[in-house]
Amino acid sequence: MIDKKFIHSGQLYVAARPTYIHTVLGSCVAVCLYDKDTQISGMNHYLLPLWNNDGLQSPKYGNIAIPRLIEAMEAVGCSRHSIIAKVFGGASPNDMKHTNENMMIGKRNFQIAESVLKEYGIKIVAQDIGGLNGRKITMDSVTGKIQLKYTQKSEF
Repeated sequence: MIDKKFIHSGQLYVAARPTYIHTVLGSCVAVCLYDKDTQISGMNHYLLPLWNNDGLQSPKYGNIAIPRLIEAMEAVGCSRHSIIAKVFGGASPNDMKHTNENMMIGKRNFQIAESVLKEYGIKIVAQDIGGLNGRKITMDSVTGKIQLKYTQKSEF
């Protein structure tokens, strides 16, 4: 029987044994990592792009959550050179025409994922970001495949 793990905002999970990892995203972003050599997967779910150096570092911030996920994968034997990334979320449930660029949290969440993954040398091989609807995603930790379903605005 395969395990199931739901991750909430501010959490991350590395599956060293077969697991379906799932979450629900609105403007939040999930970075899904897969090491094709070890067949180990991990996922995070973060709410905001940048930690502001106030209080404890928390994985609810992208610039904290992504490095912590990479480090957690390396701690169980993964190599950065064989890890690939898939990125999901970053919806803007409000009418984007009337939103200040600085208030577009979903877009900024995705931009920090691109930036941090590039810094670590990890290639994004798939993404489904932006738009008006949220997403429900499930990752098969053995294959790294993602099942995605769009939500209605009221669901996230």
